[in-house]
Amino acid sequence: MSHFAGAVHVATTDGPAGRRGVTISATCSVSDDPATVLICLLREHEQNRLFIENGVFALNTLASRHRPLSEAFSGRLALSQDERFALGEWETLQTGSPVLSDALAIFDCRIVSWQDHATHHVLFGEVADLRMGEQDQALVYLNRRYHGLDL
Repeated sequence: MSHFAGAVHVATTDGPAGRRGVTISATCSVSDDPATVLICLLREHEQNRLFIENGVFALNTLASRHRPLSEAFSGRLALSQDERFALGEWETLQTGSPVLSDALAIFDCRIVSWQDHATHHVLFGEVADLRMGEQDQALVYLNRRYHGLDL
């Protein structure tokens, strides 16, 4: 599956269960009416259940300049959640999930359905709010490496 190119995002959640953010490329648009996206989160990381328990998430689309942030939220640097969030400028929209102020795009979602499949939790989120950032080079992950993609 490393040959399947994907845009890089930081998925975030916050609520009664706690705050969490993770780097993901396993996401896609599902529908435009109502606007719905899906994200896939590894089940082996028990803290990913926070997304389901909170019932909300934000999908923050990263630009190539966000590579250090992507690496931090990937978990490879062994940073705490607080240390990861300290690396960016965050705010909230409708759901209360952290959104990256300078993301290329932000999809602020309420979970309408989810299921476990193989190694992942698959969450479907209806878009409650949307913000488009400045056009810039997108961050893409392919063959286990980062690449920039000009728009």
